[in-house]
Amino acid sequence: MTLYNQKDKNICLTWFYLIGFLVFVIVVGWVFSQALGNSSILYGAIVFAVFMNFISYWWSDKIVLAMNGAKRIDRKNNREIYNLVENLCIIAGLPVPNIYIIGDASPNAFATGRNPEHAVIALTTGLIKILDRSELEGVIAHELSHIGNRDILLGTVVTVLVGFIAILADWFFRMSIFGRLGGDDNKSSQIQLIFTLMAIVLAILAPIGAMLMQMAISRKREYLADADGALLTRYPEGLARALEKLSQSPVNLKRTNKSMAHMYIVNPLKGKKAKGFVTKLFMTHPPIEERIIKLKGMAK
Repeated sequence: MTLYNQKDKNICLTWFYLIGFLVFVIVVGWVFSQALGNSSILYGAIVFAVFMNFISYWWSDKIVLAMNGAKRIDRKNNREIYNLVENLCIIAGLPVPNIYIIGDASPNAFATGRNPEHAVIALTTGLIKILDRSELEGVIAHELSHIGNRDILLGTVVTVLVGFIAILADWFFRMSIFGRLGGDDNKSSQIQLIFTLMAIVLAILAPIGAMLMQMAISRKREYLADADGALLTRYPEGLARALEKLSQSPVNLKRTNKSMAHMYIVNPLKGKKAKGFVTKLFMTHPPIEERIIKLKGMAK
């Protein structure tokens, strides 16, 4: 897969997840309506799923930027950064995205938006401070690759949907525990118990399953964006050195959370390095050491 043929696959995946989210919420709503004996729960779940799909597609990027406190820049107030982005966009054949700066000492970056014409790149002040020009170009090229590959819509939509699945599961779980367990008098108590147990299991497992899906998507996206970013700059060493510096920073981003962690070039939530297979399933990013090795291999 390359910058030029990955985008169609990601567009298809985006619609797959949007439709899958709709179906998932309807199924969960039906189970809980049966468990609690209240058909209005199913109708509410359908309205909720349609509404959240609409929000995710059109406004997910604005939600993410607002959550991070990002501020837009242009050529007048930050010529150096704007020119770096513009020059790489010319090489990649992409329109210049809106550029945002996040006032945070933790070095990191992400891209978001529904398509290249409505794309955004966000860089932290910490990133700009510690990287030299070639390293910064590597990071920006990485994020432009996400835009060219249509990773940005897929990643942002998944971020919003996973967050709302967690909210929905928590709401259903509270209803199952504190709500009225039991429906109409003519229903079998055994069937009612089965639906209640199914509802509780769904409320517990759904957020975990959604999170694992989100992380698997993120890890695959990062490897491809590293490779395409290196091709754009024709200098893999620049991105490799940038990743080394970012991995050595002990500072967490102030305003991020787990639902957004996969969007960044490196995990913004610092923690212990993962080694085992099971542990890696819960990683939002591939191990930085592996990414650096692959980039340095491209430079040979």
